[in-house]
Amino acid sequence: MATAHAARRGPAVLGDLLPGSLARDAALVAGAAAFVGVAAQIAVPLPGTPVPVTGQTFAVLLAGAALGFGRAGLGMIVYLLAGMAGVPWFTDGASGAGFPTFGYVLGFVAAAAVVGRLAERGGDRTPLRTVATMLAGTAIMYAAGVPYLMASLHVGLGKALHLGVTPFLAGDALKVALAAALLPAAWKLTGRLSGRAS
Repeated sequence: MATAHAARRGPAVLGDLLPGSLARDAALVAGAAAFVGVAAQIAVPLPGTPVPVTGQTFAVLLAGAALGFGRAGLGMIVYLLAGMAGVPWFTDGASGAGFPTFGYVLGFVAAAAVVGRLAERGGDRTPLRTVATMLAGTAIMYAAGVPYLMASLHVGLGKALHLGVTPFLAGDALKVALAAALLPAAWKLTGRLSGRAS
């Protein structure tokens, strides 16, 4: 009975729709790291803050939702460790750990994993659930990034929030809105396609 039930169960995240197992997972993990690395190069500097607007955080959220807890978390660990080892795929082609925004990169691991876990539980199936899932991931990135910013720049909490949070809230709202439109739509599309295939 349990085996039959497992066979009938649908994919937990979008990445499960791809065929394969170990090779698929390895490709998805590497792809997640590369996806975030490419998105990190989409960077717009803002006056008065060392933190630029990037496509990086959106890529982390999408990777988490699409790949789930394990693959997304591991993908961000690969991204983090490879960047620390010298791969120039942090923002603006940076590598290593000696820059003020490195705390956000540290937060990518937990953010992707948490978003992935929430997505596995249906957190990306409706717009409202997707908003909550994306906000949770965004909050985790800020929770890691702001203290690191405080330590590296020797500033207080208020100044760090002014430099590393406030200028990005509008952009974060846009990213959350995009995810809330894209992810549930992707699930609906895959449902229609699987219905036609059957």
